[in-house]
Amino acid sequence: MTSKATVEEFISQKTLAIVGVSRGGQKFGNMAYRELKAKGYKLYPIHPEATSLEGDRAYKDFASLPDKVGGVLVVVPPAQTERVLREAAAAGIRRVWMQQGSESEDAIRFCKENGIAEVHGECIMMYGIGTGFHGFHGWLWKVFGKAPK
Repeated sequence: MTSKATVEEFISQKTLAIVGVSRGGQKFGNMAYRELKAKGYKLYPIHPEATSLEGDRAYKDFASLPDKVGGVLVVVPPAQTERVLREAAAAGIRRVWMQQGSESEDAIRFCKENGIAEVHGECIMMYGIGTGFHGFHGWLWKVFGKAPK
């Protein structure tokens, strides 16, 4: 289970990589990208084919990032997540948020075995980042004791 401290440590990182922003602009990764950027995060989208996403430069891989990042938000299917985690670990990234639906038992185990602080089974938009429905949903989870402790 994800701890509140792990969630807070991740969202306190103001420079993040994000994997799962689509060229079409309609996926959850795009919404998370826009919300995080609006909250002042410095973001580096990783995409193996795109050169630009959401109007910003995209990077082919972690090795091509111009700055060190505090963590990576992963918003891709579980089979892709495992590859992303191996690449992130090789680049020295020690914090990972696997958006709900991106995690797998193998991905979680990889993080634990490699000393990577990981968040899984949680929606990043519910933790002081999202607005509207997502912010309200986060508040409800706190009220009903479903938020990480």
